Amino acid sequence: PPPPHHHPRPTAAGLYTKDAKILFLGLDNAGKTTLLHVLKNDKMTAHQPTAHPGTSELTINNVHFKAFDLGGHEAARKLWATYFPQVDAVVFLVDAVDRERFPEAKKELDRLLATEGLGATPFLVLGNKIDFPSAASEPELRAALGLMETTGKEVTSIPKDSGVRPIEVFMCSILKKTGYDAGLKWLTNFL
Repeated sequence: PPPPHHHPRPTAAGLYTKDAKILFLGLDNAGKTTLLHVLKNDKMTAHQPTAHPGTSELTINNVHFKAFDLGGHEAARKLWATYFPQVDAVVFLVDAVDRERFPEAKKELDRLLATEGLGATPFLVLGNKIDFPSAASEPELRAALGLMETTGKEVTSIPKDSGVRPIEVFMCSILKKTGYDAGLKWLTNFL
């Protein structure tokens, strides 16, 4: 067998504790595709805007994710809903530098949060690009997105039948590879 630090191949499903289908959503240019590539290959590359939904598989905290990057430009957002059935979690990325688009990001996030099929689905909101001095702070981003009341970064379980949706905001820099790992670890608690 390979040394333990090698990730098992996705075909070896028996080695995983859980399988999860996770959607990476957010406006175009928020960092979705880049984040998936960093998680998968640990490399930074610049990406063209996502024209077609991309899928990747990765493992975090013994959870085997099938991740769908659906693109964020307006035409692509119409496709999002077709992926909602059987989704285990949503990662919603926001460009923390692009304040002009916070209202647009909030509108899309509100729409997702109000979607019937996603009622109890855990949401991780990542404020990306905090490596820029001009990026919004976490309190500013929370205020802009209307997320003042969230689950709590230290909360690791919510009773499934409570009807309470886990949702939390984590600030990150995909470029500097910081912040999102804590968010994803938090998210795996609810899968």
